[in-house]
Amino acid sequence: MSGSVFLGGQSGLFIIFLFFLSSFFLPFSLSLSLSLSLSLSLQFFVFCHSLLQLAQLLVSGYMKSSISTIERRYGLSSQKSGILASFNEVGNTVLIVFVSFLGSRVHRPRFIGSGALLACFASLLIAMPHFLYGPYDYTGRIHCEFMSLNHYASPSNQSCSQQDSGTQRGVYPLLLLGQLLLGIGAVPIQPFGISYIDDYASKKNSPLYLGILLAVTTIGPAFGFISGSLMLRIYVDFDKLSKEQMELEHSDLRWVGAWWLGFLLAAGLLFLAALPYLFFPRNMPKEVRKHPSCSSDLCFPRIALRTLRSPVFLLVVLAQVNLAALLAGLATFMAKFIERQFSQTVSFSTMMIGGVCIPLAVLGTVLGGVLMRRLNISVSGASKLCTGAILLCLLSSTPLLLMGCSTQKVAGVFPPSAVALPCSAACRCPQEAFNPVCGSDGVEFRSPCHAGCVAMETDTNNKTKVRIISPLNVNRCACVSGRGSASPGTCGSGCSHLLVPFVSLLGVTSFIASFSQTPSYIMILRYRRRCPAEDKSLAVGVQYMLFRVLAFMPGPVLYGSIIDTTCILWGRKCGKQTSCQYYNLDHFRQRFLGLQVVFVCGRSALLPADSRGACGGGWMPGPAPLPPVEIKAAMSWWNASSEEKELHAIKS
Repeated sequence: MSGSVFLGGQSGLFIIFLFFLSSFFLPFSLSLSLSLSLSLSLQFFVFCHSLLQLAQLLVSGYMKSSISTIERRYGLSSQKSGILASFNEVGNTVLIVFVSFLGSRVHRPRFIGSGALLACFASLLIAMPHFLYGPYDYTGRIHCEFMSLNHYASPSNQSCSQQDSGTQRGVYPLLLLGQLLLGIGAVPIQPFGISYIDDYASKKNSPLYLGILLAVTTIGPAFGFISGSLMLRIYVDFDKLSKEQMELEHSDLRWVGAWWLGFLLAAGLLFLAALPYLFFPRNMPKEVRKHPSCSSDLCFPRIALRTLRSPVFLLVVLAQVNLAALLAGLATFMAKFIERQFSQTVSFSTMMIGGVCIPLAVLGTVLGGVLMRRLNISVSGASKLCTGAILLCLLSSTPLLLMGCSTQKVAGVFPPSAVALPCSAACRCPQEAFNPVCGSDGVEFRSPCHAGCVAMETDTNNKTKVRIISPLNVNRCACVSGRGSASPGTCGSGCSHLLVPFVSLLGVTSFIASFSQTPSYIMILRYRRRCPAEDKSLAVGVQYMLFRVLAFMPGPVLYGSIIDTTCILWGRKCGKQTSCQYYNLDHFRQRFLGLQVVFVCGRSALLPADSRGACGGGWMPGPAPLPPVEIKAAMSWWNASSEEKELHAIKS
């Protein structure tokens, strides 16, 4: 089978499988929804909303797990990857206030279903570049022939076809559009679901339903990372190439996994989860009639101004913005850091985030809430608990700066050198060549051509040809000391023995940092004047709006820009810059993790040590036990985007 063939063979079988899968589940889902349309209960709505939130957050976590693979596949810089990761916040931020204002004026279940279907379409759109463009093109065998001692042919096996140029121009806007629509689709899902439950649930059952939703949605990002780890073990073009044509090994630096496959899976889950919402009624019988909630005699601008004038409120929110920006960057690029720093595969690095760090963060969040309840900690005590957790987090994260190694020696790259190696200068190796080999002397080369690995041939005209061959344990390489051998793949950073201590300490840091999550939210929810519920809801709403504008949108871009400054060799194709091939690992570690320390220090400096007496008693003082949090106050949590919900789950 030709590598240029778009669909066929395995691809056809895969599409047929998806068709039969849809044919089986679609009638089943429709019949189930129709049969339940006459007797749909609020419990079933909670069940459906849990599955929908799980699928939505799975997409968000999966995007982060595959962002470095997309970067490598389409030649993006880390800054562009950061913009892509945060672009779903743009549509969400613009529309969330307007959609939330609609409230019960619209058919909320159908709006939720419509948003889920839009998110389904967005997931399919993100996966489309794989089907619209040709197979993954990487540096393979490089041939160099010379007809005489003074005449050489330029060696390059990379074509600059019109299709390649179109790929560079068209893929990134398509991915951005998919992320934008994904954020827009999430807008009605978040506020309408919790408000619908709260309107028709009894006072006794509301906390139970909310707890179920929180428990289910907190594992969404973990499922996304774990799914990414599994999908990235499959070669990206397994549907376009035969098994014999797939030459790359999983550990090869050029390996690109099937990043698109997870988005197809997520689209299917979102589609199935959206169907029941089309049959829920606009109004549902209440479990128990509730008393009308308190209504404020002040207009919205005055309530907002009053909230923003509280210095303690602003300090706490800005402190959390520091943590949110930190998490937004680390969640996007930590897997890439582990891959580069410790010479691990992308799938393994992703599994470390989804299988170790996120579960420990969830455990820390739960235990932080249990501690607050058991010890009846006041707001002042919550502030001190947050400060203590941050200081411990700072102590546990600082050693991470020292756990790493320098970049391995790469001939002509590190240490930097502008002079071409004389042993391989005769073949004029192309700058685009990237097919790393490790010499027997421990020096790494960008390609067998750069290592001078040759095989001599003589044609019928007695004109000698030198063929630079692929790195299959070559025994004759001019640039390797003593004309030694070279083996395929990178030599590695030599830091694999530090992986277990690093991940262990990272998990401990995630666990400690997550203790401050519940106390910090309690501090904001305890803000009150006249009508506590309305002030709390607005306070948390303002908090998440600042999260979007100051943290979740600029955070990944800032981290990506910092990472790009540590690149020492950029890839090139068709005269254009692509993704980074080699980083200065010392600078990568110091700047990437150093930015984490800066954000932690910023949060520690902003968090007030005593939050009593602000704004004339705007915060509840004293050591009295904390009352239960009103469900209405929690609505603003559900106005949050998927990035913000990951704040509850990812603590690193």
